[in-house]
Amino acid sequence: MTDYAIGDIQGCYERLLDVLAKVDFSPSRDRLWVAGDLINRGPSSLETLRYVESLGSSAVVVLGNHDLHLLAVAVGGHALRNKDTLSDILEAPDHQRLFDWLRQQNLCVHDEDRNLVMVHAGLPHIWSVEEAVSHSREVETVIRGPEAESYFADMYGNRPERWHPDLSGMDRWRVITNYFTRMRFIAEDGTLELAAKESAESAPDGFAPWFRFPRQDDVRVVFGHWAALEGQTESTRYFGLDTGCVWGGKLTLMNLDTGEKIHCDC
Repeated sequence: MTDYAIGDIQGCYERLLDVLAKVDFSPSRDRLWVAGDLINRGPSSLETLRYVESLGSSAVVVLGNHDLHLLAVAVGGHALRNKDTLSDILEAPDHQRLFDWLRQQNLCVHDEDRNLVMVHAGLPHIWSVEEAVSHSREVETVIRGPEAESYFADMYGNRPERWHPDLSGMDRWRVITNYFTRMRFIAEDGTLELAAKESAESAPDGFAPWFRFPRQDDVRVVFGHWAALEGQTESTRYFGLDTGCVWGGKLTLMNLDTGEKIHCDC
């Protein structure tokens, strides 16, 4: 069995099949770890979602901001945005099954044997791995439970800007969500800067890419979300897998045991 991780697919279904064919991926033998943003902006969001859902236990998935946006529309009553390519999912006869499946996915996955964490945006230095997993489980419980409608209705926003353990309710859930699914630049005290989206070297004053801050552990992190990095973190422990397929870049697959990266031009 081989475990492969992949960055933001964003509805690029044909390119997903192309890159999986390069490694002769078989769900009966292998597993696909998906670092969030399965859907949106690309041409085939419905086919992508159906395919990953069909993998069953052969898929390990964390939710990205675009996946949560679909649920915010479907569950929280938000409207589609101009650039969204989600109508095919919303109108599909099996849409409810797909929504239910998405709501069962995690925000953070920790593989203790590999000393590896997979998240969509990143792992903030202010949390230990154990704290991150605990916070992710807290929000996952909300997403799956009776408070989901109010959570998705109020999910959007940049405040609070910083984690504090005394936060409660929607403020607490929103900032946890933002760390896991929207973070790029962060300050030493954990304050998020959510407006800047360019390269790692374009950090606003007082901020730096989240992976530039030292941690008290040696955990490795697989993440997506930041296409402008083009997969480059200048680190041997942080693996950026969003290489901008939907923007004409590449779709990147990584062997989790060997570190080999396989690319497909988009």
